[in-house]
Amino acid sequence: MASSRFLILLALAFSSLSFVLSHSNREMWFQDFFPPNTCPINAKANTFYGIMFDAGSTGTRIHIYTFVQNSPENLPELEGEIFESVKPGLSAYADQPEKGAESVKRLLDMAIDAVPPHLWKKTPVVLKATAGLRLLSEEKAQALLLEVREVFEESPFLVPEDSVSIMDGSYEGILAWITVNFLTEGRLVGSRGRKFGLGVPGFRKRLWVKHTRCARIKTVMSVFVVCSYLGFGLKAARLATLGALNMEAVDGQMFRSSCLPKQLEAEWHFGGVKYRYGGNKEGETGFKPCYSEVLKVVKGKLHQPDEIRGSSFYAFSYYYDRAVDTNLIDYEQGGVLEVRDFERKAKEVCDNMERYNSASPFLCMDLTYITALLKEGFGFRDNTLLQLTKKVNNIETSWTLGATFHLLQSLGITY
Repeated sequence: MASSRFLILLALAFSSLSFVLSHSNREMWFQDFFPPNTCPINAKANTFYGIMFDAGSTGTRIHIYTFVQNSPENLPELEGEIFESVKPGLSAYADQPEKGAESVKRLLDMAIDAVPPHLWKKTPVVLKATAGLRLLSEEKAQALLLEVREVFEESPFLVPEDSVSIMDGSYEGILAWITVNFLTEGRLVGSRGRKFGLGVPGFRKRLWVKHTRCARIKTVMSVFVVCSYLGFGLKAARLATLGALNMEAVDGQMFRSSCLPKQLEAEWHFGGVKYRYGGNKEGETGFKPCYSEVLKVVKGKLHQPDEIRGSSFYAFSYYYDRAVDTNLIDYEQGGVLEVRDFERKAKEVCDNMERYNSASPFLCMDLTYITALLKEGFGFRDNTLLQLTKKVNNIETSWTLGATFHLLQSLGITY
């Protein structure tokens, strides 16, 4: 990444959206922002592991990372990753927390096989829940987390004090930015003999807009802008478009939208709630009326930094998924799209909903929402380029790698 360019990351969860903007000198980013590690260990080549669970709304994912560090002067190198996921997500077990914990245990058994036994006690395991659990009641969310904590305690791994938690959306964004920078640069960048350290940031300046929490963090050579938008992830956006967000679903109540096929009537279970939804039987359907509905969800509610003009963007999560679903990009390779490509595909799908209904009844709504979010929410131009990436160098583009760096550093497991 050239030092004169911006890197902007769209790190999207299902109930919150985190937007990270940075402008940095590639040889100095983070050197004053994060404190250096103060817990060095032996000076021999060191292989260590980190296990990070991402508990999202659609599934639970495990990332088992292997790192090698040759000396205190060298920063950790990522040797490999084992990745697996299970569906549904933890939030689907809101009323059955024991079953939710069992889904985590099945993934944890993979780590027992992957990590050498003599390193089990030195390998930390952490689960961070994101969008799905944020939408649950405090009581139900904590019941799930408590069951998962018990699974961790019964495992042979190192269980930190705060090993199971719901992650703040602001941290999700900045940790995802760390991951993408590491994977695109091939290393964590440090300079001038300073050790690289990771720590939880303290916000120096906050910008509060309705529905928006932003922080601008300034270092000697770097500026970070982190914005989190609660309720702008894909599933929350569906509920908002249907008019069901923050509403109790009354038995028999039907939520209708012009973004859905006219004859559709179905049920959707999410966050422990059953929603009935369907298309407008009498009214219009298609892209134009759907766009009008979705526009009410995003118009004037997102922060639009001036710096985004002419910037470079990485996008994943549901951007990637919906682009794959509609053959805009290849599942394995990803690709580069313009914003207008999402709009073109949204029009094609919405104006031929019956043909696409078998793929997903929400396909029209999702594509239209993405289009409105990019154009009206962020203020992107039609020709703004988006690099859609699922993996870089065979590693998942997720906040989990950045979180694992922070975890290992805080525990003194790296130099």
